[in-house]
Amino acid sequence: MDTLAFPACWNVSAPELIAETFSSRIWMVLRKDGSHAWRRGEGAVRLLGRDGHSMLLEYAGETLLQQVLDEQGDFAATAIAAEVMAKLFSPGKDPFPPELQPLRERFASLFNKANADRDAGQDSLYVEAAVIADRLLDNPHDIRPLHGDLHHENILHGPRGWLAIDPKGVLGDPGFDAANMLYNPLDRDELCLDPERIAHMAEIFAGTLSQTPAAILDHAIAYGCLSAAWHFEDENAVDENRELSIAEAIRAVRASF
Repeated sequence: MDTLAFPACWNVSAPELIAETFSSRIWMVLRKDGSHAWRRGEGAVRLLGRDGHSMLLEYAGETLLQQVLDEQGDFAATAIAAEVMAKLFSPGKDPFPPELQPLRERFASLFNKANADRDAGQDSLYVEAAVIADRLLDNPHDIRPLHGDLHHENILHGPRGWLAIDPKGVLGDPGFDAANMLYNPLDRDELCLDPERIAHMAEIFAGTLSQTPAAILDHAIAYGCLSAAWHFEDENAVDENRELSIAEAIRAVRASF
């Protein structure tokens, strides 16, 4: 999108291209005024305008949660992630956006892989995780709009503090968002496989979401195998095996709760 393509109603100026991904171009612009979006941006960036596939978002800042992990350690980063979750999932009076994807629908790939393994006579981790996921989906602790991909590079610090960006738009148990954090950062497998770190995250996020550590770990097993199923569908054996190895480590920790 060039400068002239910005909708006039956005009233923006001084565009600066700051990132380009496989699906998006991200510009930083100046705007004279703004308006609030759903939940008034509690814990997340505000959507200030939308025109087709183009969105005008609040500036979230430049400090990633990943930087806190690198400079201050994992405990500090986990505490911040918990604070962001507390804001994202705090009670509100606004109705849920109607277009959110139900969590059971999002788990379709796991259920498909588990059914295929079961039909092939394989008693795989996918089969076990599908049973766990089905139980969690049938008995959610809470139903909330979820971020859907919460991790260390989707939480940034800016003028309004720590905020989440790039939500996927899912509806279900907040334990799903906590689960994703246990598999991140993607380049820190030694951290993600560490039993003490797994247990610590489960304790912290359980307190934040008023769930038990065991429930958080169940969500993490289910989530990891869902992610692995996505990689299986993409014929990406390296990342599939990574997710499964972390899920196995989480499963081992879960046995002690």
